[in-house]
Amino acid sequence: MLRTLAVSGYRSLRDVVIPLQELTVVTGPNGSGKSNLYRALRLLASAATGDLVGAVAREGGLSSLLWAGPENGGDQGTVRRNPIAVRLGFASDELGYLVDLGIPQASQDSVFARDPEIKREQIFAGPLAKPSTLLIDRLRAQTRVRDGGWVSLDQKLAPFESIIIDLADGDTAPELLGLRRIMNGWRFYDHFRVDADAPARRPQVGTRSPVLAHDGSNLASVWATVVDAGFGRLLDRAVDEAFPGSRVRIAASDGLLRLTLTQPGLLRPLDAAELSDGTLRYLLLCAALLPARPAPLTILNEPESSLHVSLLAPLANLVRAAAAQTQVLLVSHAAGLIDALPDAHRIPLERHLDGTLVSGQGRLEGPPWNWGTR
Repeated sequence: MLRTLAVSGYRSLRDVVIPLQELTVVTGPNGSGKSNLYRALRLLASAATGDLVGAVAREGGLSSLLWAGPENGGDQGTVRRNPIAVRLGFASDELGYLVDLGIPQASQDSVFARDPEIKREQIFAGPLAKPSTLLIDRLRAQTRVRDGGWVSLDQKLAPFESIIIDLADGDTAPELLGLRRIMNGWRFYDHFRVDADAPARRPQVGTRSPVLAHDGSNLASVWATVVDAGFGRLLDRAVDEAFPGSRVRIAASDGLLRLTLTQPGLLRPLDAAELSDGTLRYLLLCAALLPARPAPLTILNEPESSLHVSLLAPLANLVRAAAAQTQVLLVSHAAGLIDALPDAHRIPLERHLDGTLVSGQGRLEGPPWNWGTR
């Protein structure tokens, strides 16, 4: 389970360290930094797929991601004295990881001028990166691993290469494989497509699907997989609570799966193409939160979008049921949803001259964290 999420220098998140629990709800008004936190975690996850540098470039380059205020917050100061950096990291029960991204040293006339450089990466055990817990330490091109004592590797990493993907396994295989397993297991769900041409509305090739795709395109396959695995009653309960007396069925024909919804008073089931946007979105959330193979971490960004207020209580129960099987991080500003989760660990964010802050968290009250130096 993730215990700590740390972000520094990313948009409004000048310096934020957040404790996480089995079910964590991030709240706050518009502009407080909720979406930035979600995007920062998604950016961090891209390191495990080898797309970290590309993801930064697609957001406009490092200069577009940087905290735009004074280096130390407040309303004073115009000159940066410390290295320009976006730093992302997490600590879990097993391993922790941090990455420090800096301005590229290549000519600004280069076609790759928006690509950031990875200045530092560390993999560590326990909640905090410190000399006694470091397992792999990369500083610019040089990497060293702990094998009794420190051993420097011959392999030199390019500024766009990451230890997670590009480091030859060798003696570092257990740590790298463990880190990849943790990060590749994260699932992000943000504003499913429910328009008339949404993939979830069309028949789909029927293959076993343990988790829902980010765009919801394999909804029918995921639903059928859950039923086939013997967990269909959980989905039935979630649907009945939201739409009393209704039942989802999966019809198969020539290898294609089609989702239908039977409702009281109707003479025939409704096809997914006929469902309202809110109904389809709720069914997508059911499949995301109650899959046949729960993810180690599921992150939801404003799942209440386009849902009627009557669906917030069923959605809260759905989130609670998911949190019994997996860790859930929920980003929301819907009071009805948040109030229906009184036992959740709440992280209220607020906007300040110092950037995004955790409301009520003093400078020495958050989880310990150490970024190290370059």
